Amino acid sequence: MSSDLLYQIALTLVPNIGDVQAKALVNHYGSAKDIFKARKKELETIEGIGAVRAKSIKEFADFSSSEAEMAFIEQYNITPLFLTHPDYPRRLLNCYDCPTLLYYKGNANLNSARVISVVGTRNHSEYGKHVAEKLVTDLAAYGVLVVSGLAFGIDTIAHKAALKNNLSTVGVLAHGLDRMYPPQNKTLAKQMTDQGGLLTDYISNTEPGKQNFPRRNRIVAGMCDALVVVETAAKGGSLITAELANGYNKDVFAFPGKTTDSKSEGCNLFIKQNKASLITCAADIAELMNWDTSAASTPKQKQLFVELTADEKIITALLQQQPVMQVDELYFKSGLSSSAMAQALLMLEMNGIITTMPGKMYTLS
Repeated sequence: MSSDLLYQIALTLVPNIGDVQAKALVNHYGSAKDIFKARKKELETIEGIGAVRAKSIKEFADFSSSEAEMAFIEQYNITPLFLTHPDYPRRLLNCYDCPTLLYYKGNANLNSARVISVVGTRNHSEYGKHVAEKLVTDLAAYGVLVVSGLAFGIDTIAHKAALKNNLSTVGVLAHGLDRMYPPQNKTLAKQMTDQGGLLTDYISNTEPGKQNFPRRNRIVAGMCDALVVVETAAKGGSLITAELANGYNKDVFAFPGKTTDSKSEGCNLFIKQNKASLITCAADIAELMNWDTSAASTPKQKQLFVELTADEKIITALLQQQPVMQVDELYFKSGLSSSAMAQALLMLEMNGIITTMPGKMYTLS
């Protein structure tokens, strides 16, 4: 295993260094190893770090915990995804507080062309169960990756419906990969590693404490194109996830319910406050997200003999290396000015060479 991983895990264990600070440090130094090798005075100059955090980095000595986690990763065939890893969920990477390091066990593509997160109450009604099952069943036509939190209720229903309809599904956990909460979902979790996966930013031996779930929810909210709230009370945890999704500029959808039904109160409230778009079926999502099933099954014929400018060639070359890229990532990697980037993207789209996806993502047509 790479020695880089030792430092990557260690970075997540340094006191006073959270995900926001870690991202700033990685953006500056490029690797976790270089962060630990940097001088204290230099670290202090990084925005958001200062003397206290710089001292925490330089005084960190618990590399034995990193080594133990590396042994766990190797023993159980877990894939560590650091911020700079090519398979790190790119949609999540665009969130300001994205996890520094993710632990992943599974085979799903976390950068699938279409990713939908489904959340809802643990104490669902028959209506909620029916809506969730039908939603995921109908989403199968669009080949989506279904993400949820593997909790009781709507989460479990969504995961099971995805498996039943041959869709990949990923469960985001609020604990390490050495345990399962709730334990009743252990069999389901095993099935998901064969047809999807399990994802967490917690190291092994981490219990599913109450404080872990909001952190878990930011991953559910951040790694999707759109988040769907099926059924939730006015103060349900699903609304926290929906609020996070709104903060990340994700599309948020909600199924309405009876005005007298407490289990739908949260959905109705979010629709009323214009924090979620009202939907009644998967087709509504497809329409609002500009999905086209025929386009998914029949690739577009690229326009032949289009003479590309130098700027356009840079962008198409990047998209050939990485099939889906967010506009900020394209801007950073291309080295183009913002005006040159905008002009090139416009012409490429007009010529049918690239396609715009939700969340300012681009892909070759």
